[in-house]
Amino acid sequence: MNNAQKTAIELIDFIHEGASPYHVVDNISKELKKAGFEALKLEDRWDLEPGKKYFTTKNGSSLYAFVTGTKSPSLTGTRLICAHSDSPSFKIKPSPEMVENDHYVKFNTEVYGGPILMSWLDRPLSMAGRVIIEGENVLHPESRLVNFNRPMLTIPNLAIHLNRSVNDGVELNKQKDMLPLCGIIGDKGRKGYFKELLSREASVEAEKIIDYDITLNEYHRGCLLGPESEFISSPKLDDLAMVHAGLKALLAAEPGEATNFLCIFDNEEVGSQTKQGAGSPVFKNIFERVLKQLGEDDEGIQQTQHKSFMISADMAHSVHPNHPEKHDPVLHPLINKGPVIKIHANQKYTTDGDSGAVFETLCRLSGVPCQKFVNRSDMAGGSTLGNVLTTQMDIRSVDVGNPMLGMHSVRELGGIQDHEYIIRVFIKFFETAS
Repeated sequence: MNNAQKTAIELIDFIHEGASPYHVVDNISKELKKAGFEALKLEDRWDLEPGKKYFTTKNGSSLYAFVTGTKSPSLTGTRLICAHSDSPSFKIKPSPEMVENDHYVKFNTEVYGGPILMSWLDRPLSMAGRVIIEGENVLHPESRLVNFNRPMLTIPNLAIHLNRSVNDGVELNKQKDMLPLCGIIGDKGRKGYFKELLSREASVEAEKIIDYDITLNEYHRGCLLGPESEFISSPKLDDLAMVHAGLKALLAAEPGEATNFLCIFDNEEVGSQTKQGAGSPVFKNIFERVLKQLGEDDEGIQQTQHKSFMISADMAHSVHPNHPEKHDPVLHPLINKGPVIKIHANQKYTTDGDSGAVFETLCRLSGVPCQKFVNRSDMAGGSTLGNVLTTQMDIRSVDVGNPMLGMHSVRELGGIQDHEYIIRVFIKFFETAS
């Protein structure tokens, strides 16, 4: 097994363990603590020092890690890599038990983000997230993580005999067609059964569970795929591949003169306009707090922002081998041909000639190939957290990601070489002198 395959296996394990955004942040926190990062609470007083490692979290689903530089940020600027912890899924609603024909029990769900609905059908699904229980302070209830990590549910397709036109295309109704089957009625049909499931997993009495944030996830672990194991087949490559790459880079980069940040936001898939999303002032406040701790005044903070650079890291589209006509006629990013710079004339991506040149140069200095992506001019594309975050902070930014197929499917496809490539570029970025 070569180094790229080993790194890809690490990514697959990282994704499997990150069954929900809360598990992603919890697992990253453990890795950071092992590497000597000090955990900070937002509500506590901070006492930061140059050349040290720290991290803090928001709502258990976003995380901000940083290594303070040895020089004043107003002299060096800062380096930021930003990605997101969430993926399209289905959230379990309150009182979710629904009985059909006095026999089957299914759970009521709400769609989160923009999943490819048909990809979720006929698969063993599990559940993960957090439960909220009574605490000593009514304003601060306790939170416990729950990961069933076993096949619990499935969303069954309608047989072709009952839907003869299914192969001609079918529109799935999110409220009717996408409800997961839990099992045969028995005790499962009782109101409160779902909380009983949670109580057993969380080892807490059901009556103490006040609320929960639980989503469905693909049960099966990802794998390497292809004759030479050149592909990564896995859930949640978008965007946990970029989260993993950013974490690897932060842990591997040598601390230097400039302060480095790794920012993992939640709720990108639903627009980022939440208290733990890139559209909130959460990171702006953390950023300014860190700089003031390092001796900067308001003028120094302004200087720092204009000397800083951000990489907004979210996965990109490879040209589809069966649908090349869906892509720009000239620019065709390919899997395992290197990271992709994402460009949009109407600024759904933050890249411009200046910031694109920075990333392209980082790739060249890292010995890594680089590609570019632009949508067909007659097709609307997606966006990411970069242009949302820059409404809060005045920082130069580029949007990049690794090429992949099946974005927003329950199982996506990427390349082992690309993952190794972008880790190398991220390390180079964190180690780049001012």
